[in-house]
Amino acid sequence: MTDEATRETADDARGWRAATEAALYGPGGFYRRPEGPAGHFRTSVHASRLFAEAVAELLCRVDEALGRPESLDFVDMGAGRGELVSGVLTALPADVAARTRACAVEVADRPPGLPDRVTWLTELPRSVTGLLFANEWLDNVPVDVAEVDSAGVCRLVHVRRDGVELLGERVSGADARWLARWWPLGGEPGLRAEIGLPRDRAWADAVACVREGLAVAVDYAQQARTIAGLDRSILWSSVLAIGATLLVGAFAVTRVTRRLHGTAQVARRISAGDLDARVHDPRTKDPTRPQDEVAAVAAALDRMAASLQGKLLSEQRFTADVAHELRTPLTGLHAAAELLPPGRPTELVRDRVAALRTLTEDLLEISRLDTGRERLETDAEALGALAERVVRASGTETEVKVVRDVWVETDRRRLERVLGNLVANAHRHGRAPVVLTVEGKEVTVRDHGGGFPEYLVVHGPQRFRTEGGSKGHGLGLTIAVGQAEVLGARLSFGNAIAGGAVAVLTLP
Repeated sequence: MTDEATRETADDARGWRAATEAALYGPGGFYRRPEGPAGHFRTSVHASRLFAEAVAELLCRVDEALGRPESLDFVDMGAGRGELVSGVLTALPADVAARTRACAVEVADRPPGLPDRVTWLTELPRSVTGLLFANEWLDNVPVDVAEVDSAGVCRLVHVRRDGVELLGERVSGADARWLARWWPLGGEPGLRAEIGLPRDRAWADAVACVREGLAVAVDYAQQARTIAGLDRSILWSSVLAIGATLLVGAFAVTRVTRRLHGTAQVARRISAGDLDARVHDPRTKDPTRPQDEVAAVAAALDRMAASLQGKLLSEQRFTADVAHELRTPLTGLHAAAELLPPGRPTELVRDRVAALRTLTEDLLEISRLDTGRERLETDAEALGALAERVVRASGTETEVKVVRDVWVETDRRRLERVLGNLVANAHRHGRAPVVLTVEGKEVTVRDHGGGFPEYLVVHGPQRFRTEGGSKGHGLGLTIAVGQAEVLGARLSFGNAIAGGAVAVLTLP
């Protein structure tokens, strides 16, 4: 850059005070435009009438302190377009408003529509008896800006018309003394401060006009602190409200979920076969209490369980009664069949009587298991030896593999019944070879036939249900499952990948 260009650049720059004065109050400046500040932003004056009402209340207190003079002044410094002074006059009581001389001080022209009783001035009035109110006025008094240069010298900041800043002359005189007292910068390069001396003088001149009464200045910082305080109050109020809502909601939800959890537990117990389980929700027993959806579900579940229990008990009684009634005539029929002369017809009769007698005994055993009153007679047993006895007693060609033998505390008769039924079922409905494997407390019976039906693998055996043209009544596996439950063991059914049915008994 040439010396001439540098000189033109420096000549184009001016201090922040002069630049702000031109931008705000010069011809076409921000505060002289027709739309006024309200056309660009909103302050507390524009946001709510509450601000004007508060100022009116303050004027009434000043009036009371002055002894209600015949003429009460209200001066609005930096009046904008007269919004505050108009609002204060509207909010004043009639007797105070009648004695009030309203004055608005603003560099802009008088706006149209302002009440005639409001005096419009461009300079401070000579004497004030009442309230002089400067709302965000001092913030708009132009001031210079100072900055510490690289040598630690405090200099005025100049600004060109294009917005580029330059450091100018050293701060001196009254400005330097003001900085030293009110905003000392030290020697760190780049630190800045506003030289507030013009604002101090402007406020001193304004206060000097007040002969009797009160002068009040409200600046941006004060409103920012008020807004920050309101924000904090709103934040804490919101936190407290949300916390209270969460606590109340958590309490209510916890009560509902606890009741739902109890209902779900009862439902699981019923599905596991405990038909004595009931929810017993207190609301269902007291019609005066509100009946919500949880109570309705609980009542429906209790009714369903009672209905299922009633039907199951009826079926169990019917099964037991039929078995008992058949037992006596079958005993006589068996004795009579033994007296028949030898021959093929006699063999057929004896075979059918034996099958019917076995069926009756199975039904009686199932009815006893259904009552849930069976008791164990436990003793220590070697599982491998017990499995071999079961296979010998079955009279079948079943391979026994003892991978790891263990001693178990169990009811020998019931365990033999379970394993005997599994072996018999494997030979009756599967194909050889049938293998019984003992590995610790786990006994597996596998055949190499077509496998268990899908329903049996999913839901377990069901009495009198058979599929695929197989012979039998489905009672053998039903008895095996019932006896396993009495033993506290778990009996599961599945199909091998290579084919064949697999029953696994896991002892406790």
